[in-house]
Amino acid sequence: MAIHLTKESKILVQGMTGGEGMKHTRRMLAAGTNVVGGVNPRKAGRTVDFNDRPVPVFGSVTEGVDATGADVTVVFVPPAFTKAAVTEAADAGIGLVVVITEGVPVHDSVAFLAHARRRGTRVIGPNCPGLISPGQSVAGIIPADITKPGRIGLVSKSGTLTYQLMYELRDIGFSTCVGIGGDPVVGTTHIDCLAAFQDDPDTDLIVLIGEIGGDAEERAAAYIRDHVTKPVVGYIAGFTAPEGRTMGHAGAIVSGSSGTARAKQQALEAAGVRVGRTPTETARQVLAVLDAGA
Repeated sequence: MAIHLTKESKILVQGMTGGEGMKHTRRMLAAGTNVVGGVNPRKAGRTVDFNDRPVPVFGSVTEGVDATGADVTVVFVPPAFTKAAVTEAADAGIGLVVVITEGVPVHDSVAFLAHARRRGTRVIGPNCPGLISPGQSVAGIIPADITKPGRIGLVSKSGTLTYQLMYELRDIGFSTCVGIGGDPVVGTTHIDCLAAFQDDPDTDLIVLIGEIGGDAEERAAAYIRDHVTKPVVGYIAGFTAPEGRTMGHAGAIVSGSSGTARAKQQALEAAGVRVGRTPTETARQVLAVLDAGA
C-alpha cells in the first residue's frame, strides 16, 4: 500500500512538451509510472514518443480526464501560469495536483489552494519535488533508482534531503516519500502526511524532515503527541543558520528563538520523536528504532 499515489494512479503532465516536462515525463515513464497524457492547448492532438511509448497531448485537463480517466496531474508550467493550471485541474475533477514550479507568487498560491480545497482536490507543493511510492509510481522529479519499496514513510520540506534520506535508508525502503515544498504556503502539510501514514497499514515508521522558519514542525509535534502511535524520527535542517537571516527556502526565516532548529527539535523530542543532528545520524536513528522493534 502507499499514500496518495499507487500503481493505479493515472497521470497527466501539464507542460509535458516543455524542456523540464519532457525530461521528467521520460523519467517517470522509465520508473513505471502510468503517464496517460500531456496538456498543452497549442499542441493538442499531437503524440509525443518517449522511447516507443506514445503519449497523447490534450488541449485541456478536462479533455485528458474524459479520454483517459486521469486522477493526478503534475504541473511543469511557468510561475505566471501556475494558478490557471491548478485551477483548471481542480475544475476538471482531478484528485491530486503536484506543483513542481518554483517562484509562484504567494498570493497566487493562496488563491489556487483555496479553490482546490473547495473542489476537493489535494495539492502537493508548489516548489516541491513531488512524491514517489517506490516500485509503483512517481509524480514529479524524485529519482526512482535510489531506493526500493519498504515500510518507512517520509515527509519532507526539502527535496535534496528527501533524496539523501531515501539513499541512506535504501536497504530498508519506503512506502511513500512526499516532498511537500518549502514555500510559506503549501497545499499538503506535515500533518496531512502524518495522518495518512498513521492510517497506512504498510507504513511502520515515519521520517519527518523540517527546516528552520515558521512553526510547521511545532504544529506537527503537537499532532504527533496527540494522534500518532507509530514511531517518528525527525531531522531539522538549519542547526548552524544565523538568526534573523533568510536561508534557502522562502519560508525559512528565523526571528529570535522562534523558528530555530533547536526550538523545533525540543518540540519534537517532547512529543517522543527522535531527532538527528545530521541526515546520516537521522538514518542511524531510524535503524535503531527498527532494530529495537524487531
